[in-house]
Amino acid sequence: MLTIEKFEEAYNTVQKVVLPTNLVKSEFFSNQCGNTVYLKPENMQLTGAYKIRGAYYKISTLSDEERAKGLITASAGNHAQGVAYAAKAYGVKATIVMPTTTPLIKVNRTKGYGAEVILYGDVYDESCQYALELAEDKGYTFIHPFDDEDVACGQGSIAMEIVKELPTVDYILVPIGGGGLATGVSTFAKLLNPHIKVIGVEPSGAACMKESLKNGKVTTLPIVDTIADGTAVKTPGEKIFPYIKENIDEIITVDDNELILSFLDMLENHKMLVENSGLLTVAALKQLDFKDKKVVAILSGGNMDVITFSSVVQHGLIARSRIFTVSTLLPDKPGELMNVSKLIAELQGNIIKLEHNQFVSINRNSAVELVITMEAFGPEHKQRIIAALAEHGYTPVEKNPKSIY
Repeated sequence: MLTIEKFEEAYNTVQKVVLPTNLVKSEFFSNQCGNTVYLKPENMQLTGAYKIRGAYYKISTLSDEERAKGLITASAGNHAQGVAYAAKAYGVKATIVMPTTTPLIKVNRTKGYGAEVILYGDVYDESCQYALELAEDKGYTFIHPFDDEDVACGQGSIAMEIVKELPTVDYILVPIGGGGLATGVSTFAKLLNPHIKVIGVEPSGAACMKESLKNGKVTTLPIVDTIADGTAVKTPGEKIFPYIKENIDEIITVDDNELILSFLDMLENHKMLVENSGLLTVAALKQLDFKDKKVVAILSGGNMDVITFSSVVQHGLIARSRIFTVSTLLPDKPGELMNVSKLIAELQGNIIKLEHNQFVSINRNSAVELVITMEAFGPEHKQRIIAALAEHGYTPVEKNPKSIY
């Protein structure tokens, strides 16, 4: 059983390596949901995520013989870096199996801590099975990313920090992938104060824990489909499932499009880069059915590669109607393109890209296609621009932007 003494030992142990991630009060998110919201920025943690906590504590509990065999794990990236860092601190070898879809920044940083990286499988579950086979074949010591009580104890150190800094916290929101973080935080929080409510948050496309709780047993999803790669898990942990059943008060699921919008909100209002899985708790704030409570949202990590960053920003701007594309037909004669551009400029629209196709029709005098991608201030501004184009006879048709570049 996970005891308060075990959690306290883990808390004291991880203090040797973790960075302070003090709570950040968020006026923006507080106003958005009607509660007092604090962010726990584990995206600013050593290795860029909370995973260093569980990995370091787990490895500290191993015997010298177990560590000398070499360590192996499977991870979508954050646990990989935690194990790689801890292994380096103890001077032992680490092998990490990661899905082939793992962002490059997570692969490179894991290698940077001295670990051997093997890319295998499309999702975490396939990588984990291969890592277990290698552990059996090579005699390595396997460090599970979530289905391990010691790992969960290390992650639970977050709860101690939250309660120390905000003793009157009412709710803690925690992301769920396999369930290790949720187990540690919820179990320790309730040992410290049984009145604290802990809400787990999963991506809608990988809600394995919610499905398991509904069925009353650990359940494997047939597929996972989410941009939250760090929580794209088909099967939650068997060993930790009883703790989740006992200590998680509710599970909220979040769609990918909500993560995209939360990404923009976090960047613009808090100047923080948080990966998609780390934003689950922030995206869930809108779904809370209570008001005037003190809520802590755990931002579990911030390891995102530049390509993913660029894609999420682009989709967020499109979703917020700050980037949009229209297509219109106009006569092929001098001055028409200038007239359209002038009209948009007068309305303070900013043209990003033009595509002028003279060959959309045989009769160029009556049908030349102009596709315009432009910036606006938001939905109302976009509609004013579209309405003005229509009033001047250009009959704009809105299209999905292929790219803003």
